[in-house]
Amino acid sequence: MLANMFTWWSSATIGTLWTIGRLGKFVGSDEFGNKYYEARDTKESYGDKKRRFVIYKGYADASKIPPDWHGWMHYVYDTPPSDTPLPRKSWEQPHLPNMSGTPLAQYPKGSLNAQTERQKSTGDYEAWKP
Repeated sequence: MLANMFTWWSSATIGTLWTIGRLGKFVGSDEFGNKYYEARDTKESYGDKKRRFVIYKGYADASKIPPDWHGWMHYVYDTPPSDTPLPRKSWEQPHLPNMSGTPLAQYPKGSLNAQTERQKSTGDYEAWKP
């Protein structure tokens, strides 16, 4: 309870939940468990568009939002993907959040963080001498 009052990175704060409960209506959720809300009116909005909110499941990271919900959040689509899902192409892969800084991150060949062995230097390398 105390963590929800002051921290935003593990979930929504109590103030955010209160604001969304007061202003918003539930629109849908995605496959990652994130919940999306839209304001009931434009009274406290930034212009003539209704405000849109997301409550992340777990750590708050914007890369967790799939492309179809991202389009809705940024007013590219008027109807949420829960009402009219975007058609998927056969070549599309499932959405993955940004893995940088996690154990699942990918590193280039030769990186000190990579799990592979560095290539041995060849004879064409010459050390710089001042």
